[in-house]
Amino acid sequence: MTSHDFRPAADRSDRALLAYVQQELSAPAEAIAGYAEILLDEAERNGHGEFRDDLEKIHAASRSLIDVIASLVSRSREPTRGPGEDSEDYRRHLRHDLRTPINAIKGYGEMLREDAAGVDDAQALVSDLNRLLEEASRLLERIDGLVSFSLPETEAATDAEVGSGPVSAMVAHRFVASVQPISENEADSVAVRPSRILVVDDNASNRELLKRRLERQGHSVALAENGSCSLEMLREAPFDLILLDLLMPDISGFDVLSILKSDPALRDIPVIVISALNEIDSIVRCIEAGADDYLEKPFDPVLLRARIGSSLEKKHLRDREREALEALRIEKERSEQLLLNILPAPIIARLKSGETVIADHVSDVTILFADFVGFTELSSRLPAPELVGVLGSVFSAFDGLALKFGVEKIKTIGDAYMVACGLFGDRGDHAHAVADMALAMAETLDILNDTLPTPLEIRMGMNSGDVVAGVIGAHKFIYDIWGDAVNIASRLESNSLPGRIQVSASTYEHLRRDFVLAPRDGLEIKGKGAMEAFFLTGRR
Repeated sequence: MTSHDFRPAADRSDRALLAYVQQELSAPAEAIAGYAEILLDEAERNGHGEFRDDLEKIHAASRSLIDVIASLVSRSREPTRGPGEDSEDYRRHLRHDLRTPINAIKGYGEMLREDAAGVDDAQALVSDLNRLLEEASRLLERIDGLVSFSLPETEAATDAEVGSGPVSAMVAHRFVASVQPISENEADSVAVRPSRILVVDDNASNRELLKRRLERQGHSVALAENGSCSLEMLREAPFDLILLDLLMPDISGFDVLSILKSDPALRDIPVIVISALNEIDSIVRCIEAGADDYLEKPFDPVLLRARIGSSLEKKHLRDREREALEALRIEKERSEQLLLNILPAPIIARLKSGETVIADHVSDVTILFADFVGFTELSSRLPAPELVGVLGSVFSAFDGLALKFGVEKIKTIGDAYMVACGLFGDRGDHAHAVADMALAMAETLDILNDTLPTPLEIRMGMNSGDVVAGVIGAHKFIYDIWGDAVNIASRLESNSLPGRIQVSASTYEHLRRDFVLAPRDGLEIKGKGAMEAFFLTGRR
């Protein structure tokens, strides 16, 4: 922010005014010259050679006007005016120089328009002359407004003044006042954000000079004498910015830039090219190749400091953005993992795609229920933390087996554990997968019993058939399955024996060729009556 007390030096105000004048006048002057060229071309093509002399004079006057405006720029860059040339003198001369060619354009244009008005098939010429003269009139108004150069005595100008001549001068004045001048020592002041910078230049003097300047600004500086060396250093340690020379003996700066931008680990490091090459092609190619900026040698230290500050600020913003995105990615993965603990992955995908009601009929699924024998008595003896610890260790081991065999854990109900297979995709071996898991559960529990406070026994029941599957709940979702096949599996578990895996006849048909199954006689299932069942004892 600029202090209201700040008053720009007269020289700065004049330079800003001249730049403003140049900006305001260049576009209409170029337009007038363009119209003049079109008129010349059209007159030639339409056989109106009698207008050529006047049109060439208009064109010459427009080019003269452009030259006068261009001279303003060069004069604005002069450090001082000539002796005896004060600001008011200069402005009077400027007004005269600007009005002379524009008056010639208007004069010849108006005469030509009168001559062309009486010529058949010259209406297009008259129309273009009208546009040219309108543009010239507007330009004259701008000249009168801009070159009055009467700065207001106070800054109390109102919005109503905007667009008038004096306000044009005030606009430039305000711009200058808004930009504080750079102090002489600012180029070497301490850097706001000290950073690690790599200077790449084959000239030792240039390297040392840059190093000293940057270190005085608080940066940490490393030096590379050629392109190959710089690439090795960049791969060994992190840098915040690279100052890169173009002309080097081994690898050119342009090649170094191309290698950097093709390397995912290095491409985000900003690069400022500093080179004695001032060809526009070199500058454009470097910017296209990914350079953040380009400075010509010998460089202005104040400008270099500004460019370094800008590049570092953008780099630090990108770093913060990358850190935020990484934190967001980790948080998303954590959330998705939590969601996977609640719902099967295919169901999560469907919910994400916009499905709001998930209810499926699934044919030929195998369901397993497992329950601990005597757990109620055990729960009365063990302290709550120890009891939860027992269940946690056993169920965690079962969860691992579910992942191993590709079986979907549906839920736990107290000390009961329920899984199913065949719910998603084409899984013809669903009964085999559940049978393998049941056998593994029994073996795992035998192993875990050595570490538990009291040995546990488990009984299991399996059945295969059709189910209805879906998601229920508004706030706490649960994926569940229902149907007679589920009820039978539960009954088979409750009517099984400790340490045994009891399967239904439908599951038997899936397993009989690959597993060892023993028939169980006289099984009566509540609500189902006599039911054929088998004990699964192992694989063949």
